[in-house]
Amino acid sequence: MSLCVTFLGTAGAIPTTERNPSSLFVAREGDQLLFDAGEGTQRQMMRFGTGFSISHLFVTHLHGDHVLGIPGLLQTMAFNDREEPLSIHTPHGTRRQINSLVNALGNRPSFPVRINEVGDGDVASRADEYEVRVFGTDHDTRSVGYALVEDDRKGRFDREHAEELGVPVGPKFSKLHAGESVELEDGTVVDPEQVVGEPRTGRSLVYTGDTRPTTATIEVADEPDLLIHDATFADDRADRAATTAHSTARQAAEIANRAGVDRLALMHLSSRYAGHTDDHLTQARAVFDGEVFVPEDGQKLEIPYPDD
Repeated sequence: MSLCVTFLGTAGAIPTTERNPSSLFVAREGDQLLFDAGEGTQRQMMRFGTGFSISHLFVTHLHGDHVLGIPGLLQTMAFNDREEPLSIHTPHGTRRQINSLVNALGNRPSFPVRINEVGDGDVASRADEYEVRVFGTDHDTRSVGYALVEDDRKGRFDREHAEELGVPVGPKFSKLHAGESVELEDGTVVDPEQVVGEPRTGRSLVYTGDTRPTTATIEVADEPDLLIHDATFADDRADRAATTAHSTARQAAEIANRAGVDRLALMHLSSRYAGHTDDHLTQARAVFDGEVFVPEDGQKLEIPYPDD
């Protein structure tokens, strides 16, 4: 069951020649999700081969570098004769602005577009075996972050022990693994807990969008596999981060530590650091022992199961 992240846009508010404004593409098996859509997102999707078959767009906030790609993306979808509905999730109180972007070209898209306002603690989308949770963030406008959290998986089936108990190879194995007790020919009943281990955790990723450090980021998921956190500034602009409601790389790393994160991606780097990310990495690594990186546009990251 694949879970892959493609970093479409990793820049701060001002794009650079190497970095597009914010956008993140997530593919989980047949499901394709988009988080934010800065200007030029549709071109990044073509450039990096994600395609346009997204079912949900999750908007963190309505600053231009996170939403100005929406009109063009919808137009391209319409030109491609899209018929499937698209759900756009956006913070409470922003439906009217999103609706204006959807209709920016003067006519409604040829396919259904559903706008869903969300807030802290909501589940924006529930799908087969995972959900996208909403958590509050601290930016200078209405804003939220999102966490994709998979359900727990079944425990491992101990085939050897099942055979020792006399369970014949075949359908009874499946029933036991599905949580059903089975009766053997001699009347013995074998229960699932005898041959199935404890449930195994699924995978999770957390995307903050633009924000100061918040405890909500820590609490939304249990030890995420990947945290994608605002790291607009390095320590040399810590005061600027505070006044503009952003985070430094060091602050992002402190949140990652407290959340028990495996990997930390530093996003939304200010254009003042174009081509120079060493300070971000050095300062984050000073407080975070896990893997930390500054993703490049187009970088793909596969998230494996925790015990694989």
